[in-house]
Amino acid sequence: MDFITLLNKDKQRIIHDVVMHPLKVNSDESGVLVETLRRDWIDIFDNDRKFFMQYYSETPSGMARDETVWHYHPTVQDDRFSVVKGEIVVAVADNRYDSPTRDLLNLFYINARENPYLLLIPKKTLHGFMVVSKEPAILINFPTGLYNPKEENRIPHADAKVKMGNGELFNWDLVRQTFGL
Repeated sequence: MDFITLLNKDKQRIIHDVVMHPLKVNSDESGVLVETLRRDWIDIFDNDRKFFMQYYSETPSGMARDETVWHYHPTVQDDRFSVVKGEIVVAVADNRYDSPTRDLLNLFYINARENPYLLLIPKKTLHGFMVVSKEPAILINFPTGLYNPKEENRIPHADAKVKMGNGELFNWDLVRQTFGL
């Protein structure tokens, strides 16, 4: 299974409009400080991608958010995911009709300590994530719109028919097997 990390992103084909913005970890004897969103990061924050809100979620090891359905935002909202504790795999599938990367699936591995980055997930793309660390993970999101139930759509995995590079239909059990969960 091929995972895209900040360390190897140039070796993979990344879905059109997805951005991986590296985060700098500042560490000393007093602890760690990481800037997670700045308005001068023009690849992540611009006039179309302003700050509206921030939330965090804590998810147990081996748990996928939306296990059997893809999550997507149909019209307005981009998501900006970062992990502040633990490790996750974010699956992003491009089902946009007008995209040059239509039908491409990317699996992004994010480790809060070893390769932190902010992942911009464009509107209309299918996505979800799974915790692959032994401990729970904490994800923060800086969506480009306020919470709106009309922007929270789901489609069953079976209906989306997202395929891996080997032709198999995507499911989270494949990620669990890879990480021994």
